Amino acid sequence: MNKETTSLKKEEITRKWYVVDATNQPLGRLATQIATYLMGKEKPSWTPNQDCGDFIIVINCDKVRLSNSKKLEGKKYYNVSGYNGGLRTRTLGVMLEKYPEEMFERVVWGMLPKGRLGRQMFKKLFVYRGSEHKHEAQKPEVLTFSNLGGNK
Repeated sequence: MNKETTSLKKEEITRKWYVVDATNQPLGRLATQIATYLMGKEKPSWTPNQDCGDFIIVINCDKVRLSNSKKLEGKKYYNVSGYNGGLRTRTLGVMLEKYPEEMFERVVWGMLPKGRLGRQMFKKLFVYRGSEHKHEAQKPEVLTFSNLGGNK
């Protein structure tokens, strides 16, 4: 039996467009599924050194659900400007209320590989606050995850 492992070339990669509705879905579980699709790990032709993932459009990112209400004040997001005293701290509650797109992108970014390949994968993520997006020309398919424990 001759079993050879084949690796995809850049020209052989096919990408789809998916739209995900984040309404009432658990934040972390939804982000892990989205990161898996961005990396392309759900495909049988996944190659670790190639970006073979799909494009993901997330709508209603401000309506995600958290598993614990203590996280709204306890979890903090930090940015450092590089200047003395330039540390900016925001709680998860502030991020969810004022900057839900940035919060969702940070969560997914934490689950992607770091480096050149991870940055390339991250560029295929589009996050929107409302239910409208500007990618109708790509004809995205609706992607639903049934095992997240959402819609409660």
